[in-house]
Amino acid sequence: MDSSYGRNFRITIFGQSHSPAIGVTVQGVPAGFRLDRAALQAFLDRRAPGRDATSTPRREADEPEFLSGLVGDVACGAPLAAIIRNTNTRSQDYDALRDVPRPGHADWPAHVRFGGAQDVAGGGHFSGRLTAPLCIAGGIALQILARRGVAVQARAERVAGETDPERQREAILAAKADGDSVGGVISCEVRGMPVGIGDPMFGGMENRIAQAVFGIPGVKGIEFGDGFAASERRGSENNDPYRMVDGKVKPVTNHAGGILGGLSTGEPIAFRVAVKPTSSIALEQDSVNLRTGENARLQVRGRHDPCIVIRAVPCVEAAAAIAVCDALMERG
Repeated sequence: MDSSYGRNFRITIFGQSHSPAIGVTVQGVPAGFRLDRAALQAFLDRRAPGRDATSTPRREADEPEFLSGLVGDVACGAPLAAIIRNTNTRSQDYDALRDVPRPGHADWPAHVRFGGAQDVAGGGHFSGRLTAPLCIAGGIALQILARRGVAVQARAERVAGETDPERQREAILAAKADGDSVGGVISCEVRGMPVGIGDPMFGGMENRIAQAVFGIPGVKGIEFGDGFAASERRGSENNDPYRMVDGKVKPVTNHAGGILGGLSTGEPIAFRVAVKPTSSIALEQDSVNLRTGENARLQVRGRHDPCIVIRAVPCVEAAAAIAVCDALMERG
């Protein structure tokens, strides 16, 4: 199971949704880096569950405990390790899922892959709960990037087709009342990137960011710049012309989303992420009973988000920050 990412800013995420704790190890945090714990906690609170009617009722403090890598608040050069304790689990809600896999989840392919030994409670290691340690690493990366003049910001662009935040909220609550769920689109920008970061072929900035972003459960698509819309244009419409501005080369437009040939152009790296509707819904669904070999009906129990888009916004920022930090450290 590959739960690691990066070469220079390397993270490994561990734990399951209902295990005693979840956590992350981070290698590559510069010695002498001073962590702003309050800023990190504020970032984690944006993702934390149980804060609003549009999220799961499961409430966790999501306060990280640092086991190594820091002396006080200063990175000492050793690998950093942090955990978040799970304190509000209800594993009994998932007892039936050992035999009856949930539609839309990894239950069935995981049963085959791990021979039925996988942890089904809360989705185990496949759970969105694992984005909490992702956000620990991402929150640290954001602070490192900020000191290099690089900023990452994402937002919920669309939820259930709605762009207005209040109408997004209404759509989420309406789906919740129906026992259903909705998805949406998250847009993200990375500003302040130097020119020429990344590599051609498989080490390009699109590759690096996409790999990290697809570590977020529920992400089903990503496009950079104008993405699929570019396929409907001519090259004369889609190319970004250059001009000299204050003695520097600058693209006039940014259809490319700040990346050409895998390398940063100096313009904002812009991408959009498609997030599917939450798979765990209260409505009864068709499934199968793996023990009896018969068709079955399943009503998922437990506490779930009617929409994961809002809480996934900081997760996208975290994933992008980790990818960009890793790439920048490669250049020194």
